Amino acid sequence: MFVLRLSELQQKDIVDLEGRKVGNIIDVKLDSEGKLLSFVVEVNKGGFLKFGSRKDEEYEITWDKIAKIGSDVILVRTHG
Repeated sequence: MFVLRLSELQQKDIVDLEGRKVGNIIDVKLDSEGKLLSFVVEVNKGGFLKFGSRKDEEYEITWDKIAKIGSDVILVRTHG
């Protein structure tokens, strides 16, 4: 069984497949059985992701967008 603590996840950079840093994990969402549904990410202030009328402070990355969890980074698909 693969186990990670939230504190360990929060130390990893969230990076898209093009190598751009997306942000940092500030929370996770779980279903009623404890299965990970998504990461809640604080978006970098550099304006990498734009969300129209949203506050542009938090972004949810669903589990299906996670490409790989590595030792230092979490690779995510930001398109498609």
